Amino acid sequence: MKNLFKVALVAVFMLATAGFAKAQTKIGYIDFNGVIEAMPDLKPIQTQLQTYQKTFIDQSQSMQAEFQKKGEAYEKGRQSMTDAARTAAESELQDMQKRIQDYNRNAEQQVQAKSSELFKPLSDKVKTAINAVAKEKGYTYVLDSTTTGLIVSPPGDDLMAAVKVKLGIK
Repeated sequence: MKNLFKVALVAVFMLATAGFAKAQTKIGYIDFNGVIEAMPDLKPIQTQLQTYQKTFIDQSQSMQAEFQKKGEAYEKGRQSMTDAARTAAESELQDMQKRIQDYNRNAEQQVQAKSSELFKPLSDKVKTAINAVAKEKGYTYVLDSTTTGLIVSPPGDDLMAAVKVKLGIK
């Protein structure tokens, strides 16, 4: 009888603890990129990034055109070149191609860094609003629905509308 009482007491305690833990945890979700895309601050940032990127694209295209021109000249004159001249021309073309690849890689890294720099304040602003809304509504966790692929997501736990209101987005 005592053992039955102890088991029942432990079971009641476990159920009470599980119910308490469940009441403590509230999970919401939001489409983080959707909020960013809805912000009016996004357009000037995109324009600025495109302008920055265009300078690299123009230079890369110029380098590619020069490479192609030298390649065509090499192909036309290759038959009449000496072995030393042909080797030198081929080496120059290979070096030029490597410089173009290095330039493109470096340009891509610089554009990525600039993108991070430009989007960080916007991202921070959205995160601050999400944190504020989550705190106001009692959410312990907020998931980004674009990265988690939620299978079940009750509309009541979608914080998109509340965060848009917090940010002043219509």
